[in-house]
Amino acid sequence: MTPAADGLMPFLAMDILNRSKVLEGQGRTICHLELGEPGHPPAPKVLEAVARALPDPQGYTSAKGRLDLREALSRYYTEQHGVSVNPEMILATMGSSAGFILAFHTAFRPGARVAITRPGYPAYINTLIGLGFDYAEIPVTAANNWHLTGPDIEAAHRENPFEGLLFASPANPTGAAIDRAGLADIIETCRRLGVTLISDEIYHGLDYRGPSVSALELTSDAIVINSFSKYYCMTGWRIGWMVLPEALIRRAEILQQNLFISAPTLSQIAATAALNERDYSEEQKASYAANRAALTAGLQNLGFDLAAPADGAFYAYAGISRFSNDSLAFCESMLEQAGIAATPGVDFDRVDGHGFIRFSYAGTRNTVDLALDRLKTFLAAGS
Repeated sequence: MTPAADGLMPFLAMDILNRSKVLEGQGRTICHLELGEPGHPPAPKVLEAVARALPDPQGYTSAKGRLDLREALSRYYTEQHGVSVNPEMILATMGSSAGFILAFHTAFRPGARVAITRPGYPAYINTLIGLGFDYAEIPVTAANNWHLTGPDIEAAHRENPFEGLLFASPANPTGAAIDRAGLADIIETCRRLGVTLISDEIYHGLDYRGPSVSALELTSDAIVINSFSKYYCMTGWRIGWMVLPEALIRRAEILQQNLFISAPTLSQIAATAALNERDYSEEQKASYAANRAALTAGLQNLGFDLAAPADGAFYAYAGISRFSNDSLAFCESMLEQAGIAATPGVDFDRVDGHGFIRFSYAGTRNTVDLALDRLKTFLAAGS
């Protein structure tokens, strides 16, 4: 796995998926724990809303998105977070991925340095590199439950100053989620340092300790990015949203007009319906919570380094020090020999990720249980 000259690297989770599909084409059954993809479809009423819309031709919407969706998102922030958000400050996006592109180009000029946590979502680095930005990494550790703190940010900024911070809570791959005081500390540190905060909130709703805290509850200066992919089980619909400060919204709208025109119309219709189906999403969350308990206990019993269940999201970021010091090779062997697809830690941490693997428990309980049975046999054979 050699990076390109500019540091661009493959998204290994997708490479593992591709190999899994090849094996399935050969008649193998694969336990898919490599992707953060819910194992259930969207709520039935979401599909019904799209079916009703299908007879009519669907054209572009405004660049910001349909007004009914943005008004529904405004109500979401009032009901879930107790804050008032003007629908005109909301922009519907083609998933959170487009949101990141728009955020980087809206808030910074090419070449600006944006900080991210390590480990972190691999697309952060690759998107920044691909768009001509620089990045700095702030290491977080299992010793502190993978939580980012204000002092961590200050220390990294002194060593390698940056203009922006992209921060996720709950986080991928660790599932770490900070409380209100922790988020306030991060926001205040960014304010003091003159750093623009981009708050990645795509796993909001999937916090097992209590309600997720949005940066919008504490500041109007952050850029907030969210998505319908995870909590609302809508990965393939490619629909998300962002909330921007008033000073940035027009620039983001202009970029949207030119880069993407608008988010997919049918997906916006589906998303509007999904916001009224949180009971369904909570049912799926309960299944993730059961998977979380089963997978965490199973991995601990098998000897993986995993001190406690993750705070949120649907991942277990487990140490493999007893088995291997090469997470990519371990994952490749585990897939070929045991039919278990998981993502090597080097996807998320190019420095220390060789000692970790990310398992997703977003799928069904049967998948988790079968994977643990296969994993036990795989390890007993000496991996």
